[in-house]
Amino acid sequence: MEAFCGSRFWDSNLSIHTDNPDLTPCFQNTILAWIPSIYLWSALPFYLLYLKRNKRGYIVLSVLSRFKTLFGVLLWCVSWADLFYSFHELLQNRTPPPVYFVTPLIVGITVLLATLLIQYERLRGVQSSGVLIIFWFLSVLCAVGPFRSKIMATAAQDHVNERFRFTTFYIYFALIIIELILSCFKEKPPFFSPVNANPNPCPELTSGFLSRLTFWWFTSLAILGYKKPLEDKDLWSLNEDDTSKVIVQHLSKEWDKEKAESKQKEDVAYMKKSNHVLNHVGDGPEEAEVLIRDKKRTRKPSFLKALMRTFGPYFLIGSFYKLIQDLLSFVNPQLLSVLISFIKNKDAPAWWGFLIAALMFICAVLQTLVLHQHFQYCFVTGMRLRTGITGLIYRKSLVITNSAKRSSTVGEIVNLMSVDAQRFMDLMTFLNMLWSAPLQILLALYFLWQTLGPSVLAGVAVMVLLIPFNSAIAMKTRAFQVEQMRYKDSRIKLMNEILGGIKVLKLYAWEPSFSEKVLEIRKNELRVLKKSAYLNSLSNFAWVSAPFLVALTTFSVYVSVGEKNILDAEKAFVSLSLFNILRFPLSMLPQVISNIVQTSVSLKRIQQFLSHDELDPNCVETKVIAPGKAISVTNATFSWGKELKPSLKDLFPPQYKSVGPQWCFGCHCWPCWLWEVVFGVCSPG
Repeated sequence: MEAFCGSRFWDSNLSIHTDNPDLTPCFQNTILAWIPSIYLWSALPFYLLYLKRNKRGYIVLSVLSRFKTLFGVLLWCVSWADLFYSFHELLQNRTPPPVYFVTPLIVGITVLLATLLIQYERLRGVQSSGVLIIFWFLSVLCAVGPFRSKIMATAAQDHVNERFRFTTFYIYFALIIIELILSCFKEKPPFFSPVNANPNPCPELTSGFLSRLTFWWFTSLAILGYKKPLEDKDLWSLNEDDTSKVIVQHLSKEWDKEKAESKQKEDVAYMKKSNHVLNHVGDGPEEAEVLIRDKKRTRKPSFLKALMRTFGPYFLIGSFYKLIQDLLSFVNPQLLSVLISFIKNKDAPAWWGFLIAALMFICAVLQTLVLHQHFQYCFVTGMRLRTGITGLIYRKSLVITNSAKRSSTVGEIVNLMSVDAQRFMDLMTFLNMLWSAPLQILLALYFLWQTLGPSVLAGVAVMVLLIPFNSAIAMKTRAFQVEQMRYKDSRIKLMNEILGGIKVLKLYAWEPSFSEKVLEIRKNELRVLKKSAYLNSLSNFAWVSAPFLVALTTFSVYVSVGEKNILDAEKAFVSLSLFNILRFPLSMLPQVISNIVQTSVSLKRIQQFLSHDELDPNCVETKVIAPGKAISVTNATFSWGKELKPSLKDLFPPQYKSVGPQWCFGCHCWPCWLWEVVFGVCSPG
């Protein structure tokens, strides 16, 4: 590295152990200069793929875009001026180090790429670019150190040795600051974009990157709600991706695809089974064995797979934010350890403390921003899930057969659309804790092991002992959940029947008897809910007390193991901060497990309902018939289900009938004919 830069890459006496820290020129010209370029080239393939799939229209070349392009070209010229100056030095027999050729070349190409990306984003209708804002911010951040070094070098010397490079760097620093400021402003809405006919559209889609990052676009509605009570006309319209028209159609498409795949596999299994049976004619036991084995192999369509294909990619973005937040949460305990060590060391420079405090503040701010982005994606996914499931159940309820309606009553359908769909929405908020909680627990135990050593195993033993206890509670809760939903379906079914026949109930004064039936079902439902509440309280108590028990056990074992184990301030505060991190995953894990258990019951109920037989639209022909006939029936057979005996069969219209004298079909209209067929007497009309 010294041959590449012409100087040392790192000098701790210059950068750390001093009251006036500075970075070596080699470090400034390599690491700090290359970080923005590495970021932009790494993000470029994914960003180009995103822009290719999302075109919002065309933005006219505005004054803002012209200025951003102009300053980008100037930055490219300044970067390559350094490159040409290095060649000029080479011609003057002053051989500069290779870093003065490589770094200007890399920075120049990267700045030119950013300039071209500005115009490509304009053609794709991007009003505010988060990728470029981060790039310019990193460029400014990485240029602050060299800018300070050059000012210090200029102040320490009466003359400047490399006047040209100093001048070009000052121009470069000013231009990237201007680019960062200009990138914070958003462009005008694009032309040829889908026309939004809503009188009050949601400003989220047209907001800039910083506005989305800080949720500033929501401020206007919050201020309006502070000034006066909000009304319907004050609320924004839904985004197109959040409307039921788009969500239900997408989910229905994926569910139909899943049913088609399942049916195709079932047909293939049936063909294999038939061939196998034909080859073993006469082998009774072996034939039965083949049939049973193939029957087990066939699978039903999975509604969970359809949900994952529909909402999974969007939800994974929130999972990525959650991963970043989890990793950032363990930075502050390490910084706290460094801060306590700094306080102990009286000879340490003062700027160490300011730097550590600044890093802790920046880390906390980043945690907050990232965590709220994660919750935004989770809440939107939950809302879309509930919308899609409710719409799909409603569509299914309109086309199921009569036999399916006998097993799925109106009360059950109402429960599916209200209670079961809500379970999915509630689960989405903390579903990531299913993998995040074990990750946080493992990282916390790893850092605790580094701080307290093998004494952490005592705390691990406490957590391990709680796992089978809560597993048993979860299994029992699932059983109670199934029983409770069965009682709820019965209660809603009975209430619908009561409301449908309320006139008859009032006429015969049957209110007390039916009230007792409803109260009896409700009493059983409350009994199951009470048992489930007791189990949930017991599980929550165990997990809430877990962090305290883990910390108490770990500290007790650590102090009692050996006399050399002293619990000083650094170990105590760092360990307590790690135990505080442990508290949230340990307390949320039982709730997530309980929600998953409840949602699995709802998933099974919804999947069973969506798998019911549907009416065949081809069994009824809609065509113009002769005047005077509303319905024409020929050789018809009616039944309440495929497996039941026909209630009416071999029905013919009057002109085809061959009936006894008791059937008169007086006026030959279809109501009279149906009356006489059903009751066997002449109609009153």
